Amino acid sequence: MDWQAAIKGFKSYLKLERSLSANSIMAYERDVEKLYQYTETLSAPIGPLQITLTELRAFIVWVFELGMIPTSQARIISGIKAFYKYLLTEELITKNPTELLEAPKTSRKLPDVLTLPDIEKLIAAIDLSKPEGTRNKAIIEVLFSCGLRVSELTTLKISNLYLNIDFVKVTGKGSKERLVPIGSHAKKALEIYLEQIRVHSPIKKGEEDFVFLNRRGAHLTREMIFTIIKRLANAIGYKKPIGPHTFRHSFATYLIEGGADLRAVQELLGHESITTTEIYTHLDREFLKSTIKDFHPRS
Repeated sequence: MDWQAAIKGFKSYLKLERSLSANSIMAYERDVEKLYQYTETLSAPIGPLQITLTELRAFIVWVFELGMIPTSQARIISGIKAFYKYLLTEELITKNPTELLEAPKTSRKLPDVLTLPDIEKLIAAIDLSKPEGTRNKAIIEVLFSCGLRVSELTTLKISNLYLNIDFVKVTGKGSKERLVPIGSHAKKALEIYLEQIRVHSPIKKGEEDFVFLNRRGAHLTREMIFTIIKRLANAIGYKKPIGPHTFRHSFATYLIEGGADLRAVQELLGHESITTTEIYTHLDREFLKSTIKDFHPRS
């Protein structure tokens, strides 16, 4: 089996068996293609079924010499491990060469968090005299109120809005669905957009159920959501890195700092592992210090 055939089979497996999104599949494909590129540099190129741990360790050195940071290296190794797990599952190999392959040590970067005044400034910068302004306000409010991933926002469906009971149903990673409460500000902004703006918008065939549409009547792309947020950030002179995920980080942080149960926050965010959610407990050192001061009997 050559690399092209193996990668093609891997992509089908990720789509049909793992139900991953198109973006996730592309990321895995890039990881494996990086390994393929490395094998092409060898004096005697080898196929995917002949790779051993020795070649994989040499590949990691090659990736490091390309100047990739540890987090990027770890991402690639994760993709390679998934690829060989697929080959093992399909019985194309009898031994997994990645079993003893170690990822570089990476430090967790604490996410940036928007302050409430920052969020209010961003919303205030929206031009509500334009139809897209009303839509953009609803987008910002929903991102912060529900803690959605950008893919969950762009694929949000009208048929999954249960605003009469203050919930929305979102489809997360691996096509897993979850119900998320929606706050009063977000609910009001969403209702105004749906009832006053979207109802008058042209809608392309097949896009009727998507909540957020562009001027041509198609659902918004993740790139457009980033652009909307960047423009608002520029308008208020916000200098830190910002994107849809910044609102998700802020959502989780304020819940944790307010005393929310970690398992509940895990459920709201759609995290498969509690360890992913635990990063938010390390965000605000002053908050942690005040917690000790307020609740520890010997503080």
